[in-house]
Amino acid sequence: MASVHGLRGKILRFRGERARLGTWRGRDGTAYLTPFPDAPALSGDFVEYTVDHMRARGYRSVVTGALTPGESLGFVDAGFRLHEELRLLEHHATDLPDQPLPTRRARKVDRPAVLDIDARCFDEFWALDGDGLDEAIQATPWSRFRVVEVDEEIAGYAVSGRAGSRGYLQRLGVDPAMRQRGAGTSLVTDCLRWMRARGVTRVLVNTHAGNDSALSLYEACGFRLLPTRLRILTRAL
Repeated sequence: MASVHGLRGKILRFRGERARLGTWRGRDGTAYLTPFPDAPALSGDFVEYTVDHMRARGYRSVVTGALTPGESLGFVDAGFRLHEELRLLEHHATDLPDQPLPTRRARKVDRPAVLDIDARCFDEFWALDGDGLDEAIQATPWSRFRVVEVDEEIAGYAVSGRAGSRGYLQRLGVDPAMRQRGAGTSLVTDCLRWMRARGVTRVLVNTHAGNDSALSLYEACGFRLLPTRLRILTRAL
């Protein structure tokens, strides 16, 4: 078996197309591949090229980012299969909810607490390691990484990003022991206010199909559920 050569934060280009590559959630044998926000859908030829690139570096499987049905076509042509569907919601950064708690910029010293919260909010497949957190922050040209405290302890965190006039709530985690105390609403509202102040007119967030608590939070903050579902695809290498 070839040894794995890391792809953290790598941008791969081929025949005018490009995508971001990395190691999936710290798993040495699994890579991830995701298009850039608002970029054209990747062709099957490009996806096949990246598959060869990852296989040559010792990876045994690959996971995509969250793809729309249109973005999925090139991956399906290259042999990818559905792993999971996500529900997609949007907000136009108007009629913002109240913010019960202040947030602050996340600091380096906060990272262990943030990753601990993340591990308790998501299962093993989805939980972030340090590199995964960095990738979430770097996924868009501009980003915002905030935490909220309850009783002087970090109760939750959010990573938001924007690309042009479109914004993304990339990641949100609230300590299960501190829910129903305004932390989630405060983080979502902070994201929306930041977006609106910078001219963003559409904010998107996705959540797992069975995560009804997250869906309820987003809808209570003014997000609208869209009929389109996003897809996470996988392929063995």
